[in-house]
Amino acid sequence: MGVRFEELDWRETPIGAISLRRRRDPVLDVDVFEVKLDDEYLMSSLFTVAEVELARLGLAESSGSELDVVVGGLGLGYTARAALEDRRVRSMLVVEGLGEVIEWHERGLLPLAPELTGDPRNRFVHGDFFALAESPEGFDGGRRFDAILLDIDHSPQNVLDSGHAGFYAPDGLRKMAAHLRPGGVFALWSDDPPEDGFTRDLAEVFDDVTAHVVSFDNHYTGGTSANTVYVGVST
Repeated sequence: MGVRFEELDWRETPIGAISLRRRRDPVLDVDVFEVKLDDEYLMSSLFTVAEVELARLGLAESSGSELDVVVGGLGLGYTARAALEDRRVRSMLVVEGLGEVIEWHERGLLPLAPELTGDPRNRFVHGDFFALAESPEGFDGGRRFDAILLDIDHSPQNVLDSGHAGFYAPDGLRKMAAHLRPGGVFALWSDDPPEDGFTRDLAEVFDDVTAHVVSFDNHYTGGTSANTVYVGVST
């Protein structure tokens, strides 16, 4: 039996107070890990289907046999773990803006931490994903990648920081895409339904664009919820 409630960490950060909590769900009888930013819930280990699908759908469009991958946003680690389950992945950089989140994994506070910290293909990078995406040097000294998987903001229209907004316009997407190899893939998680305007923006940069609706059970509502995974492929 897990603890009923425990705050594992709480820190002030430049974007607000971030906390990691563990609680016991009495209905499902499981430990639930949650991250909050101030009073807003950012993520929960109960709802990870779309985070996993972000990696699966993105990498499914990668045709190479040895893939170098960037994951933007570490969080609870479900997208990163799903990417590592693809045996074609030979290297992965996980770019996380909050050092506290990286520390949670390094301290073993989260269930997936041993898999991520123990895999030699994986490396955590403490940095601003959006600044790195815009820079000529990119994510690793000019190295190009086969796939970039992004889950940081709630959606292209609902960003955690106003400075992120320009990334989701064609010019920002084009700068990011310059760090992909030919045939490279960009995949993005969004909490909102597919948005035609953003799909059009993606299509200005990528040759093939799909917006996947990912549905999952929500025992709190007794029904289903859905997220969106956008996938753009260049030639």
